[in-house]
Amino acid sequence: MGWAIAVHGGAGVDPCLPMERQQEAKDLLLHCLNLGVSALKASLPAIDVVELLFDYRLPESENAVGQPTENGLLPTVKIHANVVAFDKILQNGALSEKELSSLESCIQNGDKMPCRKGMLPDFQMNGVPINIYEPETVGCVVVDSEGHCASATSTGGLINKMSGRIGDSPIIGAGTYANGMCAVSATGEGEAIIRATVGRDVAALMEYKGLSLQESVDFVINKRLEDGKGGLIAVSSNGEVAAGFNTSGMFRACATEEGYFEVGIWQ
Repeated sequence: MGWAIAVHGGAGVDPCLPMERQQEAKDLLLHCLNLGVSALKASLPAIDVVELLFDYRLPESENAVGQPTENGLLPTVKIHANVVAFDKILQNGALSEKELSSLESCIQNGDKMPCRKGMLPDFQMNGVPINIYEPETVGCVVVDSEGHCASATSTGGLINKMSGRIGDSPIIGAGTYANGMCAVSATGEGEAIIRATVGRDVAALMEYKGLSLQESVDFVINKRLEDGKGGLIAVSSNGEVAAGFNTSGMFRACATEEGYFEVGIWQ
């Protein structure tokens, strides 16, 4: 038994993402991973480590735009060409007047919804217009040296989403799940993740079929989750780490006490 940690920055990566942006994403993932590893080496409990990472903030930048997340409690993120960066925590889940002025208004079904400037309707991600997917997802799963598992997920949801829509991230058993065997954080199209009960299914396969963590993740990604809809990261109480996705890519980084280490985007 040993500690393990994994972080993700969302699935569904633009295949044409410039190399410099890919490197920025990897650098940020590595920075967050190292922060979590340092906390685990200092014997912090798993739940404290995920909270630490979700409370972490990079220095403010003048072009940073905050946006409330669907669960209203976890930190917002800033996206620049699909590079995920922690921006700020919105304590009240609301945008300031200055932040609202940075957003354009998009119209869908008669409802006025905020969306980011520069998100052009003809830009494609995995064959779907970028105005469908809001690439504002971060997740973290941790198991500490005592075998305690914890998971946290935050998302911006869908661009132009209907008012009141609830995605998979705040639904325990779908995009976020942890029990005595594992912790899971998913990313992708929320409705598909909810239909597949992704988080709980990984745990159930381990518990009832005796599959390993990676075998459970592979089964859920390949057999349960619709193709091209998302991915997930997971850790087990035994100190294993696993990741899987059926999109073009997924921003991710992971490490274990046994020495395994990975920072990647593509398959």
